[in-house]
Amino acid sequence: MAANNFTGQVAIVTGAGQGIGFEIAKQISLQGAAVLVNDVSPQLAANAAEAINRLGGNCIDLAGDAADIDFIQQMVDTAVQQFGKLTIAIANAGITLFGDFLNYPAQSLQSVMNLNLQGSFFLAQRTAQQIIKQKSGGSILFMSSVTGHQAHQDLAAYGMTKAGLEMLAKSLVVELSPYHITVNTVAPGATLTERTMEDASYHDTWSRITPMGRPGTVQDVANAVLFLVSPQATQITGQNIVVDGGWSAVSASPY
Repeated sequence: MAANNFTGQVAIVTGAGQGIGFEIAKQISLQGAAVLVNDVSPQLAANAAEAINRLGGNCIDLAGDAADIDFIQQMVDTAVQQFGKLTIAIANAGITLFGDFLNYPAQSLQSVMNLNLQGSFFLAQRTAQQIIKQKSGGSILFMSSVTGHQAHQDLAAYGMTKAGLEMLAKSLVVELSPYHITVNTVAPGATLTERTMEDASYHDTWSRITPMGRPGTVQDVANAVLFLVSPQATQITGQNIVVDGGWSAVSASPY
């Protein structure tokens, strides 16, 4: 992908204080986009924006709950006020709450659905409204997961939301293609992040059961995301890219 591929573009990336979201925000900013970095943690959001700007990016931070509809509108309005427009939204924020289906609490289900589904749905809606107003075209991307394709122990609720995001992307092809807005998803498998590396056995376990011999990196996932929201992918919409080193082809259990 050519450097400065995103010159003149303006993006919102949610859940971007660290991990996959941070890497996406960093890469897209260093390739020319102006970026609003969101995280529920004010410190993580501020640190992420500062780090990207130190590298030469153009980034602002806005901390808040990416499941909250009023805050979602605030993100859109802030991006437009600061950068003049909005052309890309990457709904990366999500929550994983493990739990046995037979005892899964209603509060946990509501939390997972609010952020993973409601937050993504309304970020797409409010972004699309802005892009249509601009008559500019643009791109929306949802962060799915291999658990939306393959059953995984104690992740029934989470997997359900991720499968739902992939269906949402397909549905929005009908709604948004007339406005030249693409909508796609990326489904990471096991990925080395600050959170997963807290498990000392994570790297070795997933290296053993992943056909490519290692878990993914945040760079692997970000590369797929940037392609789908880039000018090179304007004829790709309603699609999903799985980034899992082949794990979902064999589905070996980590247990």
